Amino acid sequence: MATSVPASGWLRGKVKAVTSGDCLVIMGSTRAEIPPEKTITLSSLIAPRLARRGGVDEPFAWESREYLRKLCIGKEVTFRVDYTVSSIGREFGSVFLGDKNLAVLVVQDGWAKVRDQGQQKGEASPYLAELLRLEEIAKQQGFGRWSKEPGASEAAIRDLPPSAIGDASNFDAMALLASNKGGSMQGIVEQVRDGSTVRVYLLPDFQFVQVFVAGVQSPSMGKRAPAEMVLEPRATTDEPNGEASGETQAPLTSAQRLAFSTPSFNEVAPDPFGREAKHFTETRVLNRDVRIVLEGVDKFSNLIGSVYYPDGDSAKDLALDLVENGLAKFVEWSANMMENDAKRQLKTAELKAKKDRLRMWTNYVPPDTNSKAIHNQNFTGKVVEVVSGDCIIVADDAVPYGNPLAERRVNLSSIRSPKIGNPRRDEKPANYAREAREFLRTRLLDRQVNVSMEYSRTIGMAEGSVPTAGSADARVMDFGSVFLVSPSKEDGNDTPQVSSSTVNQPAGVNVGELVVSRGFGTVIRHRDFEERSNYYDSLLAAESRAMTGKKGVHSSKDPPVVHITDLLTASAKKAKDFLPFLQRSRRIPAVVEYVLSGHRFKLLLPKQTCSIAFSFSGVRCPGRGEPYSDEAISLMRRKILQRDVEVEVETVDRNGTFLGSLWESKTNAALTILEAGLAKLQTFGADRIPEFHLLAQAEQSAKQQKLKVWENYIEGQEIVSGSAAESKQKEVLKVKITDVVGGGKFYIQTVEDQQMAAIQQQLESLNLLEPPVIGAFNPKKGDIVLAQYAEDKSWNRAMIVNAPRGPVESLNDEFEVFYIDYGNQALCSYRELRPLDRSVSSAPGLAQLCSLAYIKVPDHPAEDYGTEAAQYLDDVMCSGKELRAMIEERDTSGGKVKGRGTGVELIVTLVDVKAGSSVNAAMLEVGLARLERKKRWDSRERHTALDQLEEFQEKAKLQRLNIWRYGDINSDEEDSAPVGKKTGGRR
Repeated sequence: MATSVPASGWLRGKVKAVTSGDCLVIMGSTRAEIPPEKTITLSSLIAPRLARRGGVDEPFAWESREYLRKLCIGKEVTFRVDYTVSSIGREFGSVFLGDKNLAVLVVQDGWAKVRDQGQQKGEASPYLAELLRLEEIAKQQGFGRWSKEPGASEAAIRDLPPSAIGDASNFDAMALLASNKGGSMQGIVEQVRDGSTVRVYLLPDFQFVQVFVAGVQSPSMGKRAPAEMVLEPRATTDEPNGEASGETQAPLTSAQRLAFSTPSFNEVAPDPFGREAKHFTETRVLNRDVRIVLEGVDKFSNLIGSVYYPDGDSAKDLALDLVENGLAKFVEWSANMMENDAKRQLKTAELKAKKDRLRMWTNYVPPDTNSKAIHNQNFTGKVVEVVSGDCIIVADDAVPYGNPLAERRVNLSSIRSPKIGNPRRDEKPANYAREAREFLRTRLLDRQVNVSMEYSRTIGMAEGSVPTAGSADARVMDFGSVFLVSPSKEDGNDTPQVSSSTVNQPAGVNVGELVVSRGFGTVIRHRDFEERSNYYDSLLAAESRAMTGKKGVHSSKDPPVVHITDLLTASAKKAKDFLPFLQRSRRIPAVVEYVLSGHRFKLLLPKQTCSIAFSFSGVRCPGRGEPYSDEAISLMRRKILQRDVEVEVETVDRNGTFLGSLWESKTNAALTILEAGLAKLQTFGADRIPEFHLLAQAEQSAKQQKLKVWENYIEGQEIVSGSAAESKQKEVLKVKITDVVGGGKFYIQTVEDQQMAAIQQQLESLNLLEPPVIGAFNPKKGDIVLAQYAEDKSWNRAMIVNAPRGPVESLNDEFEVFYIDYGNQALCSYRELRPLDRSVSSAPGLAQLCSLAYIKVPDHPAEDYGTEAAQYLDDVMCSGKELRAMIEERDTSGGKVKGRGTGVELIVTLVDVKAGSSVNAAMLEVGLARLERKKRWDSRERHTALDQLEEFQEKAKLQRLNIWRYGDINSDEEDSAPVGKKTGGRR
């Protein structure tokens, strides 16, 4: 029975499949995950019939289907239903590609004939007359199926080989794999069984095979419907009387199969996202030209392969696409058949899909673990220290020299080397521990490397303790893969180089592979849910080679036993017993194991089999905690740490430290530290110090340039030697005011602070476009976060001062924050906060709380002239003046200043460099401060500073300025009023 359809109602859609020369599957243009579909047969056309599997086509059937497939597969079309034959459930219609009628194109090129019966019942194309006219022209011209060439019809019949699906007794899967292993085969996907299983015609022989996509598995489509209802080509009845028309029935779509199948007691519904995965694959490969790379055959003779489909001018990997979109999971057993790079990409994609909870991972909850992934933390730098066979320290090229964040500890991912031990705890090195460290030292030290950070892990410090992030007995270790940028020929013998053209992979030799292949480490067997190296399979392969070669820890032989006498932990008497032995040897080869200070080191003397404490003769750097101490240590670490050096021992002090000279690359290391202005030369015993004249010249050069410890040096001025004189020297900082808390209190930053520049660079590199998801990030009081500053929209480190009670309910919930690098406070909404990466938050806040020395200022707006005093300092902050802060005292009583941080408060004299006067004196002079008599300053300071400041105060009193307007102030009690929340702008 036929039913006419109104001529109106044109629809738009995309051609999903072309099942024959006159039949298409069109899916709707909607945003639904699985849009509705229609199977449309072109009205009034009959295309040659395609054969069943293993059968014979009608002449030109394949060419007819290929013409229509190549013409419109995957393209947008406009269509409408002309009529429906309800007895067979089929819809016939007109389809336009742009402004071209597909039926017209098919007929004029001779790939279908026109059926003119049934017009009286409305079962005809509206364009029937045009189609009949074009058919006559095609017949006359001999186009397509109307070809007049002798033998053309016979040549256009495919004689298909037996299908390899179902009864595959005549199909040799291993032979097909052997003949095509390593190469690719062209094919056309005819059916999609599920998201990761396709049925393909392999060209040019039309072998029909089923291919399981290697490395992945999509959710199941459940138990299939009865066989007669499933995607079988069959003759259709287009005529009203039910006679076969010779056309091929289109494969049923997912929706049709569900509608026509009769549920049975043993039918199983698809798994969650099974239909979505199948639709995803259909829209990309169904009836498309694909490239198949066979990877292997399983024990049931099923073909396992990679499927690549065209995407513009490039080809995309179906397996990777499925995993990235959360529509398939990584399958280890079939992935092992693939190349390591492809396998690694799939594993990485799955981890990201799980993290983002895409589709089938929507409800994924990672198992409890003490590790987490680190993303987008790749950097380049020089190796400055080799801690052990699986841990190195790299100086990041992007962070300025001298910055505490410049050196980063990197543990090699997924490998474990023998423990190096600890002499102070009487822990001896494990077998091959020294050899492993020495192996890396000789190959990596001072060499350029690319580092790809991959995950971090919280390690419990106490044995048996459960590691918890943030607990006192835990530490966080960062793991990554390290690549030697310019490997030597020796380095590359055991480990293949990674090409720099490989996507997302650094160039060079993988250091982890190098260690494992030499037998100096083993590969960690991670649990399934644990993060691991992105090059895990390469590490396993390297370990296999080392085990086969019985190298290192895999050897049945024990390493040579070397006994090292550690004189640092021995008594001073034992060290003195070694002195004659070391003095006789003159210049001794050594390795710098540790930099204890800028002038004192731990040295290993390999030939003498001992470790000693060694110090430069006549050269002293600032001690720990003193200005420039850290810079001296950092310089020596870069110059001589773990380098091969030569030493000449002169004597030993009462603590067992050997004194003498040290040369690295024939350069006296003491010259380096003196030239940098980070040490002073002592003249006592100068006649015994080799190259003393060169050391004196280096010190004089630093003095003339006023470098570091000599920044206040005045030519010709006698410098009093001795610790007592040094202790009286006051530290002077070049500063800028960043926030005024009150008239007498303010926050400063040290000008040209390299650490601040590094933190700003790290913050600018962060991608902070999307607001946090409510519930995923719950900042609490005291937490360090990122907060947006309202005035310039910049992101800065901040401490939560006050948070809403209970969980966050809205993006507009407000938090009170303290900007730890600037000192000001503000209210920020939840949308203006972000979690802060540990590498940035680990550095302490750079805003330093200060107050003016010797004077008392009204520092609360409620006090008389409190607002004016604060405004005066605010004007100093905004003026851009060059300021120096001389530290008179450090107040260690601590305590918070209204939520504005903790720690030492600096009591300073603030000097305007250009004016040559102090801000302290200026505030006295304008009557906005008075001398602080109550505090007991040092008697010498009272005589110098206070007496000079008295003159400025007397001048303001006489003129009755501001606080002196009504005469003398009798009370000298400290104000107890709380500090207000006045916040100044940053400069």
